[in-house]
Amino acid sequence: MELSTTFKNVIDSVDNTYQTLDCTGAALVIYQNNELQVERYWGKHSAKEDARFVQSDTKFHIASCRKSYVAFAVAYALHHGFIQSLDDEILTYLPISQQNELYKGTTIRHLVTHSHGLIERNGEVVREFTAGTSWAYRDINVELIAKIIQLATKKTIAEIVTDEVFTPLHFTETNWYNTFDDTFVDVIGKENNRHWAASLNLDGSKKNLYTSARELAKWGLLHLNNGSLNGKQVIDSNIFKLATTLQNPSYSNADLPENGIFWFVKDTQANQSEIGELVPNGAYQILGYTTVTLLVIPSENIVAVRAFNSYGNPGGYDYLKDVRAFGDAVMLDLK
Repeated sequence: MELSTTFKNVIDSVDNTYQTLDCTGAALVIYQNNELQVERYWGKHSAKEDARFVQSDTKFHIASCRKSYVAFAVAYALHHGFIQSLDDEILTYLPISQQNELYKGTTIRHLVTHSHGLIERNGEVVREFTAGTSWAYRDINVELIAKIIQLATKKTIAEIVTDEVFTPLHFTETNWYNTFDDTFVDVIGKENNRHWAASLNLDGSKKNLYTSARELAKWGLLHLNNGSLNGKQVIDSNIFKLATTLQNPSYSNADLPENGIFWFVKDTQANQSEIGELVPNGAYQILGYTTVTLLVIPSENIVAVRAFNSYGNPGGYDYLKDVRAFGDAVMLDLK
C-alpha cells in the first residue's frame, strides 16, 4: 500500500538500496504529523521460489536497531533511580565476580555512547582507548549494560520493555525470538543460519529481535510524541527525552558521531555521523547491520522506517553514504 506520491525521493532511495543490497525483500513506512503517508513493500521473505511476499506483518531482523529498546531500558532505570547517574562508574553496579581492573574509570555514559574503549578479543577484554576520549562501535557495551540493568532493576531488558511497552500498548509484532513462523524473513547472506543470531536467550541482551516495519514506525511515533499515544500520556516523557538527548562526552575530535543513549543524535554535522546533511538538528536515528533504519525528525513531525533482509554490506557499498541519503531524501521530499 502506497498512500502518497509526496515521498517519491525516499521511495526511490529505498528502491535503489533494495536493488544494491544482497537481499530479497524491503519495506518503507513513513508517518508525518501522526498520519500514515507511505507504506510500501518489495519482494519476498527469501530467495525460495515459493517464498512469502513481504507484507504488513512481515517481521525483519533489525540487528543494532534493537539498541533503541535497550536505550529505553537504560532510560527507564535512570528515571526510576535504579541507576543513579549516567556518570556512575560501571564497577558500582557489577558484582565482585564480574569486576575487571580494565573497567575502572568507565561510566554508564561511556557504555551507552560507544565511548567506553573496551573490546573483546579472543575471549579477553582489552582496552582500545581511554574511556571518554574516542568512539568505537563494539558489542561489549550492550553485554555489560544488560548485566547492569538486570542487577539494578531485578528485571531483564526484555522484561522491562515488555511490561512497559509491548504488553500495555499491544505491540504484537516486536520481540526477541528463538522460534519462527512464515511471517519472519530469512537474513540473506548469513549462510548456515536461517535466522541470523537466533539466540535461545530471550532476555534482550542478544541480537535476536525482530519487528514489522509498521510496528517499528509505531515505536518511532512513541518517541516522536514523547510517550504519548493517541493524545494520552502512556509512558513518562522523561524516559524518551533521556534516550534521545545528546549524551556523549566532549571529544577532541569533532568528526566523531554524536549519541544519546545508543541513538545517533544530530547536533552538528559530524563527518562520521550516520544522519544526512539535510536532516535538521534534533533528529535521531538508529541503524542495524541488516540496513534496517528508524529515523525520527521532531521538527518535521516525521518518522521514517526502511527495512531489508540483508546481512552486511556487499563489496563497494558505502553504508554511511547510503543511510545519509535516506534521511536526505526524506528532507528533499518535504521541500
